[in-house]
Amino acid sequence: MSRPATFVPPAGARAYFLRTARGEFAVVDAPVAVGVEPRGVALLLPGFTGSKEDFNPLHVPLGERGYRTVAVDGRGQFESDGPATDESAYAQEELARDVLAQAEAIGGPVHLLGHSLGGQITRAAVLLDHSPFLSLTLMSSGPAQISASQQERVKLLRDALAVLSMAEVWEAIQAMEPPEETDTPALDAGLDDRDDLRRRWLATKPAQLLSTGRQLCTEPDRVAELAAVGLPFHVLSGAQDDTWPLPLLDAMAVRLEARRTVVEGAEHSPNTDRPLETARAIADFWDDAAAERRIRPAP
Repeated sequence: MSRPATFVPPAGARAYFLRTARGEFAVVDAPVAVGVEPRGVALLLPGFTGSKEDFNPLHVPLGERGYRTVAVDGRGQFESDGPATDESAYAQEELARDVLAQAEAIGGPVHLLGHSLGGQITRAAVLLDHSPFLSLTLMSSGPAQISASQQERVKLLRDALAVLSMAEVWEAIQAMEPPEETDTPALDAGLDDRDDLRRRWLATKPAQLLSTGRQLCTEPDRVAELAAVGLPFHVLSGAQDDTWPLPLLDAMAVRLEARRTVVEGAEHSPNTDRPLETARAIADFWDDAAAERRIRPAP
């Protein structure tokens, strides 16, 4: 479960609306640490029912390694606007084109990272146009649809959204163990934590959840297409994951000729479970990807 320790951006980071050719998107933009030589810029996309705040624990350690990091709420996600009932606005290609616009607005090329659902959206963006990106990190994001058990949980959520309001669904969620991928709160969440999570839930557009939930349950295997792009790839996950079992992630990494990182002590959200270890692995990969690019420039 991706539950940030705080919804307050770290010191020095800015929360604002990034203007792009496809509208405005809420971001947390964290600078390189003072006195550290800049090494690059990264765009970070959250997972299903997540938000930009899921990356709050990573900003400081990545800034200390020389990376400016920009975490974004996707269309209809938390503080980024979007239609409440028009699911077509959240088709995967539409969300992927949003990513391309975000990268352009930030100023590229950028390292790209997607967590879970965000990984499949970043993959779609790279397949549309890989030129704005230096590398792609797929964090706890698998080759195709989510596991059967998680599909059932997403189906329950979609069925509930068809007949209940977002507030009513929130109350119903409290009575059951949440789907790991949907990042909804457990009963032992602290009161402040639960208030922030409830605020995020209520701000997210129902059509976004319905459309992206369907995508998670039907996503085809596009690994061969992605491998043909030729970017440096990184497959990172926790040591346990019920959404995409580790053997699937291991095999995907082999097919992509990707770096493979397993973060011990973490589950589906290593960004919040083990942020320092996760940030170290990400920055090491970005460093090496940049060095490889200098040795063998992209055509």
